[in-house]
Amino acid sequence: MNEQLDLSHLQQWIGREDVAEDILTPALVDKFDATLGGAGHAVRPGDVAPRLIHFCLCQPAIAMTALGDDGHPSRGGFLPPVPLPRRMWAGSEIRFAHELRVGDTVHRRSRVADVTAKSGQSGILCFVTVDHAISAAGVTAITERQTLVYRAETSAQQTVPAPETAPAGGTVETIDMSPTLLFRYSALTFNGHRIHYDRPYALTEEGYPGLVVHGPLQASLLIRLATRCRGGTPPTSFAFRGVSPAFDGQLLGLNAGRITSDALELWSAPVGGSVAMRATARW
Repeated sequence: MNEQLDLSHLQQWIGREDVAEDILTPALVDKFDATLGGAGHAVRPGDVAPRLIHFCLCQPAIAMTALGDDGHPSRGGFLPPVPLPRRMWAGSEIRFAHELRVGDTVHRRSRVADVTAKSGQSGILCFVTVDHAISAAGVTAITERQTLVYRAETSAQQTVPAPETAPAGGTVETIDMSPTLLFRYSALTFNGHRIHYDRPYALTEEGYPGLVVHGPLQASLLIRLATRCRGGTPPTSFAFRGVSPAFDGQLLGLNAGRITSDALELWSAPVGGSVAMRATARW
């Protein structure tokens, strides 16, 4: 492993920080809600912002010349220059201490917390852990521990598990994973990763059978389901992890298990397919 991945070099990025600032505008909330199936109510300054809209904020404006072939920023900079070509958002653990509100000036401070590697069935995997603190008016509203995974180029199809139909939850909703939905979410998050909107690239370069549904898009749909299950009360913490890819052209099932006094297990899965994402909401 060490001959193919200089882990000691990559671990020199641990402790590196990045800061960014953005404004949580009414227009962003309108577009976010419209994309995720919101009610379309009038949004006013001071309103509580929806959970996970911070994924749309403080995104770096990388020049086109500084993007890699996959649409991601080129290696190096804030994140360590992991030489494995495929990067995915594996999951996050998020706590909501205070609400973000429409009109807030939002600050994000990010820190590389850890860099690890292991060998798996698909080859070498490198995990980069990033801690984010999102604040407004000098108060930390959200803390998030995000895990990114890097893998070898040839392992895309190997990451798809053998079909095993996911169970149905006590509450089940379905949503059409259309190319338009994926494109709009990419635009909201300023995400240039081509697997989400460039079908020839996704099929021929990364070996997927279709456009890949964003992990944070699934998480955003699941946390909205969790909120509805609790009568409109959003969770105070939310954790999610990707299990297997989901693709466009499918109805994605959003499932909620049995709700307890303080927790709810959720999962997404294509109708008739295997689990794509697991999540836990807590109050």
